[in-house]
Amino acid sequence: MSTTATATTSPTATTATSAAPAAVRTSAERLSAEDVAAIGRELDAIREAVVRSRGARDAAYIRRVVAAQRALELGSRAVLLVGSRWRPAWVLGTASLTLAKVLDNMEIGHNVLHGQWDWMRDPRIHSTTWDWDHASPVGQWKRAHNELHHRYTNIVGRDNDLGYGIMRVSEHQEWQPRHLVQPLWNLITACIFEWGIAMYDADLGDALRGGEGVPPETRQRVRAALGKAGKQALKDYVVHPVLSGPGFRQTLAANALANLVRNLWSHSVIMCGHFPEGVETFEQDELDEREDRAQWYVRQMLGSADISGPPLLHLLTGNLSHQIEHHLFPDLPSNRYAEIAVQVRDLFERYGLAYNARPLVPQVLSAWHRVVRLSLPDGWLDETRRGGLRPQLRRLARQAREARHARRALRPAPA
Repeated sequence: MSTTATATTSPTATTATSAAPAAVRTSAERLSAEDVAAIGRELDAIREAVVRSRGARDAAYIRRVVAAQRALELGSRAVLLVGSRWRPAWVLGTASLTLAKVLDNMEIGHNVLHGQWDWMRDPRIHSTTWDWDHASPVGQWKRAHNELHHRYTNIVGRDNDLGYGIMRVSEHQEWQPRHLVQPLWNLITACIFEWGIAMYDADLGDALRGGEGVPPETRQRVRAALGKAGKQALKDYVVHPVLSGPGFRQTLAANALANLVRNLWSHSVIMCGHFPEGVETFEQDELDEREDRAQWYVRQMLGSADISGPPLLHLLTGNLSHQIEHHLFPDLPSNRYAEIAVQVRDLFERYGLAYNARPLVPQVLSAWHRVVRLSLPDGWLDETRRGGLRPQLRRLARQAREARHARRALRPAPA
């Protein structure tokens, strides 16, 4: 299995602003075929042990979380209905509603829709019957996330979760002037994350970038997404505020703030698991076309990162703080990831692989550093010092002009 920590280059010729990429030796290249096979056997054994031991303790855990989430949501909405004009009640109601939305999306919705709890055979907590407080229709999310993202994790051009199709994610992608605004795009995406995911799951971005119109299948998905998003907006921004009577504006603000915080939090968690410095990406043409399960395991190990912290943090992240373990075993109960992580880390160490785990703040900063670094020409950020900022900015402007001119020169002449 050949991997690279960078993405596929543009098929167009290189320019002065985009030198041909040098070969990069990556972690997987240090592993022999026997090593990869042995890792696969060990991870299969870890998985089988959890599957055999699932039982009442796990079922009680998820039922407690679901009950707590529902109590938080009902209680917070009731507090806002009757007391949103009283500031202490507004703060309590808003904080509780935010927490309820975080639990709904992260520890419950995401994991239930992965089928982590289907083994319970409880129709109330099952991937085929569950719906969530999210703008993306369940079926479309499962197709884009479970079937595509987890199959093609961090393969540039196949895994749209890698930069969501709007960001440069590797040095081997040709830098273009439009990438300068990707930190801003990433911030905007964070604020509207729920709605952005809904459009992404509908493949709207792919259709618009294709330049050949929106195909009927995508139109159908967009209509479904708009329908689901409309119901969410009606509930949070019309029905609940109207029922609050004189507290309409305060309840409206509470719902808007709860959704914003939930979006920022979930975006940060996803960024920490997929995009910090040190997380590797892969080129499709360098992967084994007959990739087996063991090779897939190794790709998950190298293309993910964890967040270290206390149990409460793991709960609020939906245990996606154990993103490495989740990518390895997406359908195992999330409450088991902490115990699995000890075994997985040991496996990393024995094979000389870097287990990418940091506390929340350093991991968030690492992910944003990568976003900013890749928004600039390769090496620009490392070469820039405070005293030399002005000439570096002039150089950046010159590179942007040269890149635009080079791209115009490559366009075919009109017939």
